[in-house]
Amino acid sequence: MLHYRPNGLDSARLGVVVAKKLAKRANVRNLVKRIAREIFRRRRAALPAHDLVVRLHAPVANATRAELNRDLLQLLERLPRP
Repeated sequence: MLHYRPNGLDSARLGVVVAKKLAKRANVRNLVKRIAREIFRRRRAALPAHDLVVRLHAPVANATRAELNRDLLQLLERLPRP
């Protein structure tokens, strides 16, 4: 899930929330955060100036890295462009 709000700055900012309820193991929570930060880093210049919060909405126990990447990219593509 992606929450966003304009921030009045020159570039986007990112926050990532991964609840223990949805990702029991610390290494899985850290993996989700790493993937989100890396995708954001690569796409930051093309993103609108918004504060973004990526929040895990469903358990990721059986998700692959490719699925996580694809899901996060789809969320960023749905952001409104100025």
